[in-house]
Amino acid sequence: MDALKSDAAARGALKRILGLGFGVALAFGNTIGVGILRLPGSVAAALGDGRLIILVWVLGGVYAVLGAVSVAELAAMMPAAGGFYVYARRAFGAGAGFAVGWNDWLLNSITVAYAAVTGAEFLTALCPGLVPLVHPFGVALTDAMPWFAARGAAFDVELLALLVILTFTVLHWAGIHIGSALQNVISSVVGLMLVSLAVGCFLVPAGPVAVLPAVSPAVSQALSVGPWAMVAILIPALRSVVVTYDGWYGSIYMAEETVDAARTVPRAMMGCAVLVMLLYVLINIGFLHALSLPVLAASKLPAADVARLLFPKGADLFVTAVSFGTILSLINAVFLGAPRILYALGRDGLLGRGTARVSESGTPRSALCITSLTVALFVLSGTLDQLIALAAVLFMLNYVSAYLALVRLRRTSPDSERPFRALGYPWSTALVLAGSVAFLMAAVSEDPRSGVAALFLILCAIPVYKLMERSS
Repeated sequence: MDALKSDAAARGALKRILGLGFGVALAFGNTIGVGILRLPGSVAAALGDGRLIILVWVLGGVYAVLGAVSVAELAAMMPAAGGFYVYARRAFGAGAGFAVGWNDWLLNSITVAYAAVTGAEFLTALCPGLVPLVHPFGVALTDAMPWFAARGAAFDVELLALLVILTFTVLHWAGIHIGSALQNVISSVVGLMLVSLAVGCFLVPAGPVAVLPAVSPAVSQALSVGPWAMVAILIPALRSVVVTYDGWYGSIYMAEETVDAARTVPRAMMGCAVLVMLLYVLINIGFLHALSLPVLAASKLPAADVARLLFPKGADLFVTAVSFGTILSLINAVFLGAPRILYALGRDGLLGRGTARVSESGTPRSALCITSLTVALFVLSGTLDQLIALAAVLFMLNYVSAYLALVRLRRTSPDSERPFRALGYPWSTALVLAGSVAFLMAAVSEDPRSGVAALFLILCAIPVYKLMERSS
């Protein structure tokens, strides 16, 4: 027993210093992305009707809120670091828990790799002088490793992405105080900019078509055929919208560092889901007002079109700054959460003990370095487009694992303390579980290669788990 205590003391402990405001900021930063600036145009083109556009964004928000309600019960029961891994381990055992944690960590690493490259592209637009600074390093690397030469100009952007990753690694190495303060600031700035954009839509004259036009011919035909035809129209758009809501669960990774986590984390998740839904609906109503439905449906970047009406000379700069802010917020949020997954796995003996070591500043530094190196490898892999297609499958697996864990624990541990109970259970959980399974099946059928790749990555967890099990 004394040896265990000394080992725990040597590893250090996470600092319980975070509050509700940070939890909402983290979940908000983990959710808001460039999608809300681009996607309204493609959704409008797919639906062709103002009422259906708003309906789909509301339904996406309801799906997120019901998901948050279900996960909130798990978070209140098990307020520990590690995210979805914690719930799967408790419900299904160590092996299944490891597979879920492995999936979740890979998903986060892929996400931040893609975000870093996208952020580097925005950075070159904001500061064009950065590319000449990194170009000599790119030339030196391609001379030393010729296989990078085929990447051409994209390699300079990847080098900038590596610089972004290194910067965030250094910031988070310094401690949880800096990482959390940075999240609060970035999320607040991004939120204010998006609200300003949405409100600004109503300051310009309305577009030539009414905000909520009459039902389009395509929708009228679908209604005449039957309800299933309408579902066939709504589901593809809803799938796209649901992706933009992903991330409301961000605070679960930091539960062990949150004051009164059993109450704070559920509130942060549900509050974020509701806040994002209101913001997204407001933005879409604003876009419909300012641009009109035909213009919105034809727009590839509605935010830029609206910004040109508001700021004729600075529209591109404004949209680039907002986009860059959302990317920074996402990267910072993932750099907070992903290392905590490895930390939890290491503390439970499913990874090397080094991943469970925490510095005096409150950072699991070994887990942070492993995550950063993995992200860098993904950036340099040259396969980010394939990885993002893969992520579309992986993130739904997290949802399915959590909702199944809730159902199982309700049956196997009915007497466990539950500071919060999922509202509307079992129907609310059954609804989001069925939706998640349907979306997962649709993603796999639409892109079978990504489904096979996702299965391969999950199966790779088996030998890793067996190896860790033997070593421990």
